[in-house]
Amino acid sequence: MTKPEILFLDIIQQIPNAIKGKAFGALCIKVHNGKIAAIFWKERILLKLPLIDLNISLKLKESKTATHLYSTDKPMKGWVSIPYRHSEQWIKYAKKAVEYVGN
Repeated sequence: MTKPEILFLDIIQQIPNAIKGKAFGALCIKVHNGKIAAIFWKERILLKLPLIDLNISLKLKESKTATHLYSTDKPMKGWVSIPYRHSEQWIKYAKKAVEYVGN
């Protein structure tokens, strides 16, 4: 297991209401209503965020609009992909994603 993957699993444990799951063969964070809040993919965290947090997170170096895991030419509306270099921010944005999709 890689450091980014271990961190992702640790984040799941730290967030109330976060449920470990799988989406498209990747680790993910789900919430009580079955919606996906975050996905771990290729050493990055992909998050569904409200517009204001999405815009702020996209300003992080090398962050970008997330794309479908197996179809990188298809952007995922409302999702950001944040690299491991910003891992100290992952928990903050994961909490926001869980709250956002859980409502």
